[in-house]
Amino acid sequence: IVGNVFGFKALRALRLEDLRIPPAYSKTFQGPPHGIQVERDKLNKYGRPLLGCTIKPKLGLSAKNYGRAVYECLRGGLDFTKDDENVNSQPFMRWRDRFLFCAEAIYKAQAETGEIKGHYLNATAGTCEEMIKRAVFARELGVPIVM
Repeated sequence: IVGNVFGFKALRALRLEDLRIPPAYSKTFQGPPHGIQVERDKLNKYGRPLLGCTIKPKLGLSAKNYGRAVYECLRGGLDFTKDDENVNSQPFMRWRDRFLFCAEAIYKAQAETGEIKGHYLNATAGTCEEMIKRAVFARELGVPIVM
């Protein structure tokens, strides 16, 4: 609900004291459109917990090295990996390059393990049109999961 703000070192005495959700919102929002069963179906993983992680460091890696980290995690046994919310499109790692290297990592790990693997690509952008453009590009790469 609050996000990463509690992890900021500059904030020493922060706490959430109250949360109010407007009744109109809670009446109309039915929850996420997909649940754990959809995730299990996509990954073909049943009868055990799903194992995943957020790629770290979240900032500073090139797109190629980021893709390598995704590959190593998936090849090492994780079911999925995900972009940190802060990973977007920086000068040292543009979103399109990250998407390409992550897709390559997924397919390579799948080929070597014989298992379905996943990665949640962060398609966040400054405009809705740009977000849709990024999501469409991910779909064209065959990556079924974006966030």
